[in-house]
Amino acid sequence: MTFELNRRQVILAGAAMLLAQPSLAQQVHTVEMLNKDPDDKKRRMIFRPLVQVLEAGDTVRFASVDKGHNTESLKGMLPEGAEKWKSKLSKDFDLTLTVPGFYGYKCTPHTAMGMTGLLIVKGEGMMNNYEAVRGVKHKSRMQKVWDQIWAQVEADGLLNT
Repeated sequence: MTFELNRRQVILAGAAMLLAQPSLAQQVHTVEMLNKDPDDKKRRMIFRPLVQVLEAGDTVRFASVDKGHNTESLKGMLPEGAEKWKSKLSKDFDLTLTVPGFYGYKCTPHTAMGMTGLLIVKGEGMMNNYEAVRGVKHKSRMQKVWDQIWAQVEADGLLNT
């Protein structure tokens, strides 16, 4: 019995194999925008997770779980060549990141309450903007949250990824 594949079948099979490999396929990571942490009712106006690690080319889906939130890049907290962003209130927002490095972001209406987070995109050049991002100073509650973020980054060994 002879088994033959035509060109189209070979191409489709190859594409399916590539997409089936997680390291080669784009991943979608979800960051929830919440009024309160379901695991700790004392934590209000948060992004969950606080720190998200991605590969270059992955997408972050900011999920508007609770109304009244958005996501906006923080000035001085993007890698060189990355584009700033600002989403609409109470809407899910997808962001695909291709430049390795550290990305700081906030919820515009809840900045004073410390609603902020960090995206780390792995890849060559990831550490290029670390010192600049780490050196940004924030006002009151925001600074307390950033102190927590940097402590988590160090404790989880995320600088060595």
